[in-house]
Amino acid sequence: MSVQNLAEPAPAMPAARLVTIIGLTLALGFVVILIGAFLGGTWLVDAQGQPIANDFVNVWAAGRLALDGHAAAAYDWTLHKAAEVQAVGHAFDNYYGWHYPPTFLFAAAALALLPYTAAALIWLGITLPVYVAAVRNIVGERAGLFIALGSPAALWNVTAGQNGFLTAALIGGTLGLMQRRPLLAGICLGLLSYKPQFGLLFPVALIAGKEWRVIVAAALTAAIMVVLSLVVFGAASWQAFFDWAPVTSRIVLGEGGADFARLQSVFGFVRAQGGSETLAWSVQGAVALASVVAVAWLWRSRAAYELKAAALTCAALLATPYLYMYDLVALTIPAAFLLRFALVRGFMLGEAIGMSTAIVLLAAFPYVKANLGLAAAIVVALLIAQRVHAVGNREPVQRNIELR
Repeated sequence: MSVQNLAEPAPAMPAARLVTIIGLTLALGFVVILIGAFLGGTWLVDAQGQPIANDFVNVWAAGRLALDGHAAAAYDWTLHKAAEVQAVGHAFDNYYGWHYPPTFLFAAAALALLPYTAAALIWLGITLPVYVAAVRNIVGERAGLFIALGSPAALWNVTAGQNGFLTAALIGGTLGLMQRRPLLAGICLGLLSYKPQFGLLFPVALIAGKEWRVIVAAALTAAIMVVLSLVVFGAASWQAFFDWAPVTSRIVLGEGGADFARLQSVFGFVRAQGGSETLAWSVQGAVALASVVAVAWLWRSRAAYELKAAALTCAALLATPYLYMYDLVALTIPAAFLLRFALVRGFMLGEAIGMSTAIVLLAAFPYVKANLGLAAAIVVALLIAQRVHAVGNREPVQRNIELR
């Protein structure tokens, strides 16, 4: 029997296992935070046992109005606020607006069939597994599971009762299925039209990459959803959507009614620093234009699909002025594609530091009044750019860090 030389270094931990451990640790920490918030009366129900109004209340209230035959009223701030108060059974100060196209009323109406708190839990219970499945499809079984659950943005999405899981699942489904099941990928993209601001760069990429089947499937899916919403909820719902959209834009983007520091976009950052609305739109427009050019160039190139998918998702997040922390659950998708690429090719110097920095920035959001989500998205974008540049220059393997 041989005795191991104690001076010999231990073998390095496989990268996939290390990623899994980190994600599991973060996820368990988030569970502890949620339990503490529930017991402390700051999540789901307050200290008196009354339901807490968070972002989900706008979904339930809109769904209730739609079930009662008043779908267009969901866009009227006064009528919708009254429905929100009805949802939780008590008055509250804030107003959570319904800004989605009528196609999303199908989901809202289904949820409003249940009591408010039960509907909120069902909403998270459905959208979280779908999001996890999308990430697992990209990265792999165990690692993908804990990468998804270990995102701090996932925690903030749960506490807000928001739709970040659904958005990330549809983006991840579109890109994760595109190479093998383009029609299903197109259906996911068509369903993403419930948040059209995140789909604006997809036509650029799909045309550049000649993904015609995905384009057709997405267009048909979106068109069918629109027609069904017209039949079920009436043309008045669409008229109200278009009538109230400028009001929302003026109050949120023009007046900062939701606090510019909470907007995780370039527009929000400029305004939070005291910049004018004109300057903010100019900078946001420049970022959007640069994103279009970068996505078109990359998707026409012979770059690895993982880098194309990661760049498209990150660019889609940076190009829109209307971006909140819960939307940054979708930042897990480019991170997942980067990890898939790195687990095969080896990790580059700085990638572990960059990913860790993004996680810290997202985790610190509730405690620091700043556009930290934007900073995290920029960090991920820089990591993608580093990879694209390295592959383009055929960077020597020895400059990579092998963690496998």
